Amino acid sequence: MLADLTQISRAPTTAQRMAEAANRFLDCLSDRQRAVAAFPFAGDERYFWHYTPVPRNGLLLKHMRPPQRERAFALLDTGLGPRARQEVRQIIALEPILDLAEIVEQLPRPWPRDEEMYWFSVFGTPGGADPWAWRVGGHHIGLHFTVVDRELVACTPLFLGANPATVRHGPHAGLRTLAAEEELARELLRSLDPAQKAVAIVDPVAPDDILTRNYRYADPAAPLRGLSFAAMTGEQRERLVRLIRHYVERAAEELASNEWARIERAGLEPITFAWAGPEERAYGNGHYYAVVGPTFAIEYDNTQNNANHIHTVWRDFRNDWGEDLLAAHYAAAHRG
Repeated sequence: MLADLTQISRAPTTAQRMAEAANRFLDCLSDRQRAVAAFPFAGDERYFWHYTPVPRNGLLLKHMRPPQRERAFALLDTGLGPRARQEVRQIIALEPILDLAEIVEQLPRPWPRDEEMYWFSVFGTPGGADPWAWRVGGHHIGLHFTVVDRELVACTPLFLGANPATVRHGPHAGLRTLAAEEELARELLRSLDPAQKAVAIVDPVAPDDILTRNYRYADPAAPLRGLSFAAMTGEQRERLVRLIRHYVERAAEELASNEWARIERAGLEPITFAWAGPEERAYGNGHYYAVVGPTFAIEYDNTQNNANHIHTVWRDFRNDWGEDLLAAHYAAAHRG
């Protein structure tokens, strides 16, 4: 088992970049800041995450000087591909836009909207022999990376969201965030024939959020299941693969390659695509989809704020927070 995990999770270049960036980040902090940003690897803290703007532990962007922020984002960039790096920055930049939208639309304002309310955390000793990890969290961003044996890297849970998904007011009106997540799924849905849609569309009403929520463990039974890869035509299968890879390629290239190999190894035939909500795109038409395989789930939900508020997540049933890698690591250490 350890040999298999090593083969499909080995990312030495990315792991080294992460360790170097994490150490540069920690080194530029004051003792007081470092005490806020750094945690032991052991314990429950690194499993805590949320995608609403609730307070959490770690060092806030608001409490960093500009050079420290640069190093914080340099760490963030080591885990993501170029597209996702831009998306994260765009999601953060939506906060003042959301603030304006809530004022214009006279919406409830339960939380402050602040592009500096994003928390950075490091767990353990970056680059050391023991496992270590890092986390970036805040409104609509949940990034979690775990490094084991200096070169094995896990990159889930990975959450991105957007509110407003399409900007309706002000100088940025018309700007869409996470647009491809919707378009790729709609292309697949439109390509299905009536009999296939009868299987794929599992509910005329979309759930009000992703069904795996922000739980420590993603329940394989939670996401909706629909039409299987095995029941699709060649072109439809290509569309489904394109959708899955779009999520996987949020991660840095070396990690994305490993994660796709992991998905392929578990088998494409059982993967299902499920849609809930109306087929037609229209104002207020909330919609949801899930792609579920033997080892993973991808969920997309756009129901809140008149279907202008996106939540998306990629979960690994066995290896969120590197649990598979850690189990093998500790088993090998025990045998030694």
